Amino acid sequence: MSFHFYKRLALKQSPRISNTFKNNITIVIPKNLKSHASLCTKSANFFKPLLLLLLPLERSQPVSSTRFFFQLNNISSFTLQQRSSYSTTNNKNNSDKLYKSVKEKLNYIMSAASPKLICLGNPLLDIQATVTEEYLNKYSLKANDAILIEDVTKDPRVKIFDELLGFPDVSFIAGGAAQNTARGAAYVLGPKKVGYFGCVGKDKFSEKLLDANEQSGVVSLYQVNETVGTGKCASLITGHNRSLVTDLGAANHFTPEHLTKHWDIVENAELFYIGGFHLTVSPEAIVKLGEHAKEHGKPFVLNLSAPFIPQFFKSALTKVLPYATILIANETEAASYAESYGLTCEKTDLVAIAKEIIGVDPKKTVIFTHGLEPTVVVTSTTSSTVPVHPLDPSKIADTNGAGDAFAGGFMAGLAEGKPLKTCIDLGQWLAKLSIQEVGASYPKEKFTYSA
Repeated sequence: MSFHFYKRLALKQSPRISNTFKNNITIVIPKNLKSHASLCTKSANFFKPLLLLLLPLERSQPVSSTRFFFQLNNISSFTLQQRSSYSTTNNKNNSDKLYKSVKEKLNYIMSAASPKLICLGNPLLDIQATVTEEYLNKYSLKANDAILIEDVTKDPRVKIFDELLGFPDVSFIAGGAAQNTARGAAYVLGPKKVGYFGCVGKDKFSEKLLDANEQSGVVSLYQVNETVGTGKCASLITGHNRSLVTDLGAANHFTPEHLTKHWDIVENAELFYIGGFHLTVSPEAIVKLGEHAKEHGKPFVLNLSAPFIPQFFKSALTKVLPYATILIANETEAASYAESYGLTCEKTDLVAIAKEIIGVDPKKTVIFTHGLEPTVVVTSTTSSTVPVHPLDPSKIADTNGAGDAFAGGFMAGLAEGKPLKTCIDLGQWLAKLSIQEVGASYPKEKFTYSA
């Protein structure tokens, strides 16, 4: 294969490299390549050779290709890193290098990132596979169970995550509610417009999260915990049933210091989305972003995410609410808020609950989704509803993550400067697409929203 092929491939993968010198170039090296190759790219203004030596690899097992990334920090220097997890005869500690590459790749991503929308949440790698009843029985699980692993050193079900990697139909989704929303927003906005902060471990599961986000167009802004594994959720499918086994892992260990370290990304962002589950992890990080958003007049959107948030994390929610310019919740979360805060209105009166949340803040808006019922929208001066998009029930595959998808479409509209009701309609549209997929997913085919 000729040098010119590599050159064309590189320029196709990164057509703007001559302008930015910061893009990734993926070079695919065939297994039978025995010779070195070199790559040069042209600047729009002048010629500057950029040499990349592609050394022949020795492998202990055959593979069809190995991918390399190189990073151009400036016009005169670059680094090369191997992204492949395949073992080599010259690498007895390949796993250590793989784990190290997670941080290296994240450092590269964050050095070049400038997403418009920033999301903060608790990242989980959703691992989905079809299993048998016997497999469920092996771990004393039942169909539609929802199990939280509290001690990874003692619970034998922690083995499930590794075992599923060998299943023929295994699939991976960058999950966790706010990350689902980030992927939804990226589905609408396109790649590199949405960034996601959260904490992961230094392991093979965070590598898969990075890959999943890359495929979805989300910029991973992960903090890496050296001692705690990446959060994971195993989805064990038997027929129409789904048993969930979750290890929250590193998702519970995000710290505000990671935001400080990458504050330039925060400053360049135009709006923020916070998953309510993060109130259980680092309210301080949420406040830090909220203070910045308030100071600079940037939209700051908070999703309650679950009924237990206002019930058991009321103190954290009370600290964060003043920064929220927009609050999103569903009807059960609204009722939970009303009960927790001792509101005297009916727990089903969504407009009244929303007005209590808004109080005297003229800049706050509350949005309550309500299943198939119209979405309720309340500002300091008005209240209205927006109908959902109808869908034949036979086309519904999975309602898991519908609320996250709504938030993703809404945030995408907000990022594009669309009117509030159009943003809500865009959220309904994306939720409709999502519930026709299995898991908290979006169509592989790209559909375009039209009002």
